[in-house]
Amino acid sequence: MAIRTIRTEGDEILRKNCREIKEITPRIKELIEDMLDTMYEADGVGLAAPQVGVLKRIVVIDVGEGPVVMINPKIIESSGEQTGDEGCLSVPGMAGKVTRPQYVKATYCDEEGDEYEIEAEDLFARAICHELDHLDGKLYVDIVEGSLHRAGEPEEEE
Repeated sequence: MAIRTIRTEGDEILRKNCREIKEITPRIKELIEDMLDTMYEADGVGLAAPQVGVLKRIVVIDVGEGPVVMINPKIIESSGEQTGDEGCLSVPGMAGKVTRPQYVKATYCDEEGDEYEIEAEDLFARAICHELDHLDGKLYVDIVEGSLHRAGEPEEEE
């Protein structure tokens, strides 16, 4: 398939709401394959369609257990709290402290149109929350606690 260009902070498409997918067409399946290829090429754990310039409700996530493709995902339950460094392929080279739920339950369809419910904790829960925010035009920099710092370096004390 193809590696797509990842849109970066400042690109207005990242601030728009995405549309629900009504029908899973060959073009949607191609987009999903491209998104997976792009995410792996960029060494990311998740990617949302607006990050490659498409305003559709699709995310792909792989936290090391194989890819999960989520079409029209919705978080239906969450609990607990985790705080940690978060980065984003659309904010390259930077990270910041973000608090997310420790646990989430979400519904979604896969690329065949089958409906699923998934439960996630830790990094997987963080990734689901982060990627679903993208579908509503939100970036982690909107909720970062403190300031951004170079990824891989400790946050500077204020």
